[in-house]
Amino acid sequence: QVQLVESGGGLVQAGGSLRLSCAASGSMFGINAQGWYRQAPGKQRDLVAVIWFNDDTNYADFVKGRFTVSRDSSKMVYLQMNSLSAEDTAVYFCYYRRFDRDYWGQGTQVTVSS
Repeated sequence: QVQLVESGGGLVQAGGSLRLSCAASGSMFGINAQGWYRQAPGKQRDLVAVIWFNDDTNYADFVKGRFTVSRDSSKMVYLQMNSLSAEDTAVYFCYYRRFDRDYWGQGTQVTVSS
């Protein structure tokens, strides 16, 4: 089992920045992906960014050049978000994949005021 806890969300003005953090606990053996999804009201949950076991990264087109995913261990993953706009308002979920099973945090709200 993997438990994930996000932090760092909040209210920010358009053009501002936030850094989300995700702390993981439990068994880290077999972790092959860490990253972030987001879900805006009335919309589906979308991939934002993922970092793979080999350090490759993938980003959604809507965040390329603005957001950066990183980690400093299997137990911490981050999302640096710059140049935020109102369209980035959503609940952001930390995501881990361990073997072939997906794990999610409870989410942290990010609200960008225009």
